Amino acid sequence: MEPKITDAHCHLDFPQFEGTLPDLLTRAATVGVHRMVTICTKLRNASSVRALSDAHAPVFWAAGTHPMSAADEPMATVDDLVTLAGHPKMVGIGETGLDYHYTADTKDVQQESLRIHIEAARRTGLPLIIHARDADDDMARILTDEHMAGAYTCQMHCFSSGPALAQTALDLGFYLSMSGIATFPKSQTVRDIFAAAPLDRILVETDSPYLAPKPHRGKTNEPGFVAHTARIGAEIFAMDYVDFAAATEANFERLFTKAANHA
Repeated sequence: MEPKITDAHCHLDFPQFEGTLPDLLTRAATVGVHRMVTICTKLRNASSVRALSDAHAPVFWAAGTHPMSAADEPMATVDDLVTLAGHPKMVGIGETGLDYHYTADTKDVQQESLRIHIEAARRTGLPLIIHARDADDDMARILTDEHMAGAYTCQMHCFSSGPALAQTALDLGFYLSMSGIATFPKSQTVRDIFAAAPLDRILVETDSPYLAPKPHRGKTNEPGFVAHTARIGAEIFAMDYVDFAAATEANFERLFTKAANHA
């Protein structure tokens, strides 16, 4: 039997998965992926994402406004997010964050949205889920300033930023989430960042349907493929796969306590 493992971040409501979810969940279970968190990136889609978690026992969910959509969607309110968090399987706030790669022109709106999500994370006690791309300095500054104003927990989702932001996140007590990027041949810098991090701050995820790990690179990613990323993680930490999987499970349950305690 494969060791249990959790896909800490995926997007099961995306059109690539329409009509395929039962088979997808079966494939995931055969490789030990017994739980996953599907992320709502636009609050107007919250009801459909919530319905996926209601219909499928392994599926939990989180909700927020993705930074690349922050200027195009109605601004979330703290009350909006707190209300959504009342659902028993809603386990995180986000994804939110900063993305200056394509949308640097909306950085002020992104920063406003990020601060709203941080306050919701404080109020609910749920972990913040951060997307960061080409915005390391502003991200480090805002996360630090806001943490000084009131503590909160956080998953740095699909971490592929620089070592300085990684260290800032770790210093704040946050977790780094390893995606399929860590399996790519040209991603040694990312692997080095994870290798330098404490084992008890590592999560694994797919970000599916994107970023399929080797040996599925270029294909539609899915939660079961997180096992490939976790095997690379075990190599990074020079551990047996069973032990690395157990460590990431313990980390997930320490951060996502609502999922861990769900009956």
